[in-house]
Amino acid sequence: MPEIPAVSRRLLLGGALAGGTVALGAGSARAQPAAPGAPLPVPSPRRGKGQRPMTDVPFDVHKTVRVGVIGIGNRGSGMGEGWAVVPGCRVTAVCDIRESRAKALADRLVALGKPRPAEYGGSGDAYAKMLERDDIDLVYIATPWEFHYRQGRDALLAGKHVLVELPVATEIEELWDLVDTSERTRRHLMLSENCSYGRNELAMLKMAHEGLFGDVTNGHGGYLHDLRELLFSDTYYTDSWRRMWHTRSTASFYAMHGLAPIAAAMDINRGDRMTVLRATATEPKGLADYRERFIDRSHPSWKETYVNGDLVTCLIDTAKGRVIRAEHDVSSPRPYSRINSLAGSRGIFEDYAGSSSTGGRIYVEPDHSGHAWRDFDSYRKEFDHWLWKKIGDDAANNGGHGGMDYVLQWRTVQLMRAGLVPDIDVYDSAAWCSPVPLSVKSLAAGGRPVQVPDFTRGSWVNLRLGLDSRETNMPPVA
Repeated sequence: MPEIPAVSRRLLLGGALAGGTVALGAGSARAQPAAPGAPLPVPSPRRGKGQRPMTDVPFDVHKTVRVGVIGIGNRGSGMGEGWAVVPGCRVTAVCDIRESRAKALADRLVALGKPRPAEYGGSGDAYAKMLERDDIDLVYIATPWEFHYRQGRDALLAGKHVLVELPVATEIEELWDLVDTSERTRRHLMLSENCSYGRNELAMLKMAHEGLFGDVTNGHGGYLHDLRELLFSDTYYTDSWRRMWHTRSTASFYAMHGLAPIAAAMDINRGDRMTVLRATATEPKGLADYRERFIDRSHPSWKETYVNGDLVTCLIDTAKGRVIRAEHDVSSPRPYSRINSLAGSRGIFEDYAGSSSTGGRIYVEPDHSGHAWRDFDSYRKEFDHWLWKKIGDDAANNGGHGGMDYVLQWRTVQLMRAGLVPDIDVYDSAAWCSPVPLSVKSLAAGGRPVQVPDFTRGSWVNLRLGLDSRETNMPPVA
């Protein structure tokens, strides 16, 4: 493990990055053969001829960001309307395999007083025709998981920037291909990780980077959401696509919502990186039990066998000796939680706990007393991210999931209009989604540790900005 000196994020945010990135030390991108008991290796191909890194590559300036939407189900429908209300953004094309959905979204946009977008649909390849248009700058993909990789890659090859819902791909080889395709086409592919823009998450990030937790040592995040009723619904997930994933493999399918904010606070890919993952899983009991009690025997789900463990837990080591715990459970009765906890040498923050209006609690030196938690309210007010201060009211009025959908969309559009570097790049997207295939590999080997690829191919040692942006870094946009 390379020795990495501590570097103040205050120094970086104060302008040390103006002349470039700050190198933390050398790191070997070459994997060594695995010894018995050593982490299992995974593919880590060399950068191809003609490829160049996409770190710190800004968008071209766009006066208006023109968006094409692929996938208009539960997620794409709401986000499609969300794009239309972001200043400086226009939805120019919409696509769904069911033509009626494309028409319905187009009708709603017209009802909002927006120009009618072009409509595509009727087949699984209809999106390819949409990608031929020259009035699309950003493609937003909200289809079932199995289509994300192909559609994202095709959009890059069509010369578009891409924002993809979770996960961007489900195989290591696919993640590498998206990285390589982004580098070849010089177009950004970004994970649509709305939770990274949550108000508590961004406040936690700011606190971590200003040293409130001291040296950060560990974090805990995940996606704990009782989806059983929706998974067995005949209408919510088209063709029950999400339930079908539980019949295919045991994996941490969707832990990115909790993993990504922890990774950002730890500067993953920006001074630290994930190195080793090991996974455990409980038995798959929840869906079968729910079906037994609530689903009629005539329902097609009775032909299915569920193999994905109810709770899949990944323990992830980092190059700086930190540990991340990422959990995924959508099959058990429990309150919703992304956990969102970060700890260090001077304190700890826990979300989804306590009775404060923010839902968080905190214990940091020297403020704690009597070994008791304190409400997070005053801390969030002090460390509230500038994005929420600036557009929080707009987010509350226009965005789902407490407004963080709108913050994600607004920030993405304004980054493109101002010609800035994306907060979340293809390397973040690949790293945050890698626990999907890596958990499969670890569990198949009885929980053996697995190497986490360095998708940056060595540039993780360079400190650079990400979600820890400052309003002063952003030129005014109308």
